[in-house]
Amino acid sequence: NGPQTVINGFLNAVGEEGNLLMPTSPVSKLQYDFIQENPKFNVLQTVSKMGIVSETFRQMSGVKRSAHPTEPVSAFGPLASYFTQDHFGENTPYTKNSPWYRLMEKNGKILYVGVTLINAGTNLHVLEDLTSFKYPVYHENEFEVEVTLENGEKQKMRTKVHNPEFSKRRRCDELIPHFIADNVLKEVKLGKAHCLLLDAKGMLDSMLKRYEQNGTTMYTPNGEKIEGYE
Repeated sequence: NGPQTVINGFLNAVGEEGNLLMPTSPVSKLQYDFIQENPKFNVLQTVSKMGIVSETFRQMSGVKRSAHPTEPVSAFGPLASYFTQDHFGENTPYTKNSPWYRLMEKNGKILYVGVTLINAGTNLHVLEDLTSFKYPVYHENEFEVEVTLENGEKQKMRTKVHNPEFSKRRRCDELIPHFIADNVLKEVKLGKAHCLLLDAKGMLDSMLKRYEQNGTTMYTPNGEKIEGYE
């Protein structure tokens, strides 16, 4: 049964007391281009561009979806509301009120199925929103979006989006050896798919430690300097 089989497998793995989260972003390429073409976001209707598994999951009964227009997350389980309820109105997507941070706070696991951290390691951005990040990863412009909430109510909010020019500097997979060294990442198999399994809280702790000690980021994976920035 295709994606439903995958979802059922995940739900069986976490059990009735566990929670399953999936990214359901409507952005297929760049946030900057998307937000200019799509000034409206509907929590219940806007399609996920994160693959058919995520789109099938988003539409399932009992699944909650966070109301951020560029980086919404869908969740199922006892804490689904906790993970998703405070994402609306956040000026950047990865704050302490976001599902991205709360997954880390709750000692969750992140499974990258058939992909690596390039274009999939969204939790890496939590570091940027949690610190006084020294690089201009967000575009200088803010954008107003009309969000239709789960109850049908329409509200406006403003959000920042990533600076496309700075995004070109990302070298996400060069962080993998650091996460392995810190014992927070394992390479595993799911069926025939090569996967990465990360301890979410350990990932955050590793990023914070290495950023504070060496200036390590996805843009400077070995702590190197970027000309023009301290």
